[in-house]
Amino acid sequence: MNSTIFSSAIVTTTLTTSLLFTGMANALQLSSRDIQEGHPMAKTFEFSGWGCAGENLSPHLIWTDAPQGTKSFAITAFDPDAPTGSGFWHWIALDIPATVSELARGVEVKKLGAIETRIDYGSVGFGGACPPEGHGMHRYQFTVWALPTEKLNLAADVSPAVVGFTLNSLALEKATLTATYTR
Repeated sequence: MNSTIFSSAIVTTTLTTSLLFTGMANALQLSSRDIQEGHPMAKTFEFSGWGCAGENLSPHLIWTDAPQGTKSFAITAFDPDAPTGSGFWHWIALDIPATVSELARGVEVKKLGAIETRIDYGSVGFGGACPPEGHGMHRYQFTVWALPTEKLNLAADVSPAVVGFTLNSLALEKATLTATYTR
């Protein structure tokens, strides 16, 4: 009986130590030269249309410390404060090769071998911030998703909800950078 208790104590200690060290490993990090956590975005990243007159450029993004087993990345931009009852998808880029860890401002992700899917503006590609005038501050959540597969095999006209479900189901890790915008 004492040997069973001793063995259980060793296993518990080993598992606890393993979990502690695993938790101390570097987590996926997302940053940008163009946007800062909790700060307003520049008009450069505002949509061009729907009453907005920005440049509609996607911001620079860079990520580090992808988890082991990452075979591709996805990038999404989402406004949870849009008055739709379900938020507003501004960008969905999928199948970004695992060798890529940075996107330049205004990047054409197709040139990297990635695809973009339909967003809530009804178009494919990046759609900048354009909150309703006087609606207050909106948050724009830019998220990088580390994925265990090279291709998600999703069509360009797939709904953002299906993309969100797929990413949440498969992600090894994700990191989010939240900027703000108001009009």
